[in-house]
Amino acid sequence: MTATITFSADADGIATLSIDIPGRSLNVLTDAFFSDLDAALDRLAQDDALIGAILTSGKPSGFMAGADLEELTARHEQGISASEAAAWVAGKAAAFRRLETCGKPVAAAINGLALGGGLELALACHRRFALDRADVALGLPEVTLGLLPGAGGTQRLPRMIGIEKALPLLIDGTRLKPAEALVLGVVDELAADEAALAAAARAWLLSRPQAVAPWDRKGFRVPGGAGPLAPHAPRSFMAGTSRLKATRGRYPAPHAILSAVYEGTQVPFDTATRIEAKYFGTLLADKVSGNLVRTFLRKAAARKLPRQGREDAAPLAVTRLGVLGAGMMGAGIANVAAGAGIEVALLDRSEDLASRGLDHARKQCEREVKRATMNPEDAERHLARIRPSTDFAALEGCDLIVEAVFESRAVKAQAFAAAAPRLAEGGMLASNTSTLSISGLADHVADPARFIGLHFFSPVERMPLVEVIVGKETSARTVSDALAFVARLKKTPIVVHDSPGFYTSRVFCAYIDEAMAMLAEGVSPALIENAARLAGFPVPPLAVIDEVSLDLQKLVIEQAKADGLERRFLRAEAEPVVEALVALGRLGRKSGGGFYDYAEDGDKRLWPGLADLYPCRAAQPSAEDVGKRLLYIQAVESARCLAEGVIDDQATADLGSILGIGYPAWTGGALSVIATVGAEGFLADCARFARLHGDRFEIDAAILDRSMGVAAE
Repeated sequence: MTATITFSADADGIATLSIDIPGRSLNVLTDAFFSDLDAALDRLAQDDALIGAILTSGKPSGFMAGADLEELTARHEQGISASEAAAWVAGKAAAFRRLETCGKPVAAAINGLALGGGLELALACHRRFALDRADVALGLPEVTLGLLPGAGGTQRLPRMIGIEKALPLLIDGTRLKPAEALVLGVVDELAADEAALAAAARAWLLSRPQAVAPWDRKGFRVPGGAGPLAPHAPRSFMAGTSRLKATRGRYPAPHAILSAVYEGTQVPFDTATRIEAKYFGTLLADKVSGNLVRTFLRKAAARKLPRQGREDAAPLAVTRLGVLGAGMMGAGIANVAAGAGIEVALLDRSEDLASRGLDHARKQCEREVKRATMNPEDAERHLARIRPSTDFAALEGCDLIVEAVFESRAVKAQAFAAAAPRLAEGGMLASNTSTLSISGLADHVADPARFIGLHFFSPVERMPLVEVIVGKETSARTVSDALAFVARLKKTPIVVHDSPGFYTSRVFCAYIDEAMAMLAEGVSPALIENAARLAGFPVPPLAVIDEVSLDLQKLVIEQAKADGLERRFLRAEAEPVVEALVALGRLGRKSGGGFYDYAEDGDKRLWPGLADLYPCRAAQPSAEDVGKRLLYIQAVESARCLAEGVIDDQATADLGSILGIGYPAWTGGALSVIATVGAEGFLADCARFARLHGDRFEIDAAILDRSMGVAAE
């Protein structure tokens, strides 16, 4: 037995190598594992009594989850060069190559997740057996972290199943169910349970199979062909290159994967792995992969936020939830809560409106049943947990009540007064507001210590973020209970302190307001939208304003004035544009037109009338400068939020901006973008924009320094 691998052998000469990385909930590829694998292969190769081995996991959580991301982050932050990164990953690939060429057959018994380097390990075995269970998934998702499979994955998979089938799995990072993996040829056999899995692997080894990979046999050809003359080449490489235009050049990993497969499949395997290592090295040394890996780790950390103030007690277990308002947000909250096994009372002012909330959940369930991600019985149980009503008595005994009614203090105050007395003992009250002060709303609540903001994002089912907003009197216990509830919904929380616009709404307004300011300056609306796409925003700013509606923007601005907020919160650059379009009845998509015109078939195009309202000036800025203005104004606003104590750290800003408002992930987030582009250049551009466009771009050097704590977090 070694530190990470238990080695045992039976009377038939079959060794079992059981992986169990100490101190980890999932197996990951550590330096200790590679050392232990080397020792285990020595023993297997040198013992003549052994005919082969089964490689499996000793953890119930999965086979192997892949690389140690903490190690990757550390190497990136140490400033690893492309050549150093290539040499590092080549050593890992060599260990898997040794497994493949050790002279004894090795069967992979995949009894859980096999992702990234975990699947690469299985691919290096001579045959793959997988447990056919719902929680088992196989895939090479490295592309989502800005990397490529660097231990032979870009070379073994195409050689096994053909380039045309392999590329989508590599470029999209698709996860496969066991049955899908069997059909594609990624695994060779499925087993119903652990005993059958071991028996199948043993039976294969007892048949005394050859321990030679297909690509090591003379005359091997890649299935379907390789290189420019392969029949699939126009589809795989020419069309594949065109398909990568969606990355806008901001995400290099898909291009590197395509190149590694194209070049590597035309040469012998060992040469191919050197090509793969070269491309991996360029990616690991690049800032984009560092940003994406760090974001992944931050998401995982956010879901495990400490139980603030509850060291001596477990957080509140929400078994009954009340939702006030069955509109888009309320219905979405009810639906995800029901999916987490929580009983939901969904209230609205009429039976028709309340029933529409249940209909929303029904449509979502029907889609999942159609996709085979939910069975009909589970769908029925899911819907039975949601009970629409118009009677506040239905809230009796709720552990948590979330308000999602119209953005009006008066309306919300009435809702709180009727709902709060129905709470179970120890229960808490929350508001889904995105604009109104939690501390101000707490004035209408009997127990402000048990009142908090839970700002979900639309559509609730798809958006992963929840902004947990702490009012002046919100207790630490309530924060802890709120975080536990968000975790149960499998959402990622960020903790934000009460302030106008909180964090996400404040920064989102900076994005859309800058676009409206540019429009008023005479910048072409098409240039604004296209530059935003080139910068990596999933939805450009004028289009997103149409989605959230201009009359809502008008309401928010008027509310800010009524609250007597500082001038900087009154959105002076945006207000004239909002007023002009609302006066014309152009409220956005819901009215059939805003900045865009919307056809009945769903098509849209920029409204030609914008040219009359805001004539384009003769000299247009570069697309690069337009993109920078949209990126940098959000960074400046995030830095102010950090300096003012709205958020506690850089990770909150970065996660909130990426997961909540679509800030481009390649940057690392709205504060990490400063380090990504370089602080000196960022400051110079902000100073130039401040001279040309206004003091909203001014940023104090001390604030900037505090905003750049990437390595320390």
